[in-house]
Amino acid sequence: MAFSLSRLVPRLAERLGGPLPGHEAHLRMAPRNPSRRADLSVEARDCRDAGVLLLLHPDDADPSVVLTVRRDHLPDHAGQISFPGGRRERGESLSDTALREAEEEINLPPASVDMLGALTPLFIPPSNFCVHPFVGHTPSPASLRPTDAEVGRILQVPLARLLDPAARTTETRPLNGRDVDVPYYDVAGHTVWGATAMMLAEFLAVVRDATASAE
Repeated sequence: MAFSLSRLVPRLAERLGGPLPGHEAHLRMAPRNPSRRADLSVEARDCRDAGVLLLLHPDDADPSVVLTVRRDHLPDHAGQISFPGGRRERGESLSDTALREAEEEINLPPASVDMLGALTPLFIPPSNFCVHPFVGHTPSPASLRPTDAEVGRILQVPLARLLDPAARTTETRPLNGRDVDVPYYDVAGHTVWGATAMMLAEFLAVVRDATASAE
């Protein structure tokens, strides 16, 4: 399935302005741990706020989604794949957090991004973060490169590839002392799972709704 970014963007912005798929979409990519009931809401949480940017970037054929790969030598989450983003600093909005972090991590000027809307915030228990994802796009290609000490690589994954059902699979992993079925996206040999996969699942549900409404 090929996508025209110029046609997709207005439909996506309109869809983001309506009711979102929310935690129902998140749970499709949540680890299947029967001993723990996932409570993903950020409401009434004493948590650390973070903003992340889900960026649609124009490529030759189809728009791509931008992901970062953490450096292998880091003591925490080495090799982890995530969206550009991080912890909110005092006095800034969460969307400004996402844009600032994207500039710091992948050399993306905030002024080059058109923000389309926000997805559903997600609570991440292990880190006690309440993550607020924002969707934006760059009308023209940007010179993306890793500029942060923690970012080793940038992945630009075709949106059509992520929408392909074959990209989603499941494996069994040991988590918290027991074997758990973990859904993930296979992205060019990289495993996208956990909170990043859950936020991506909601975004893809929004894209499907936006494109279906135009048919």
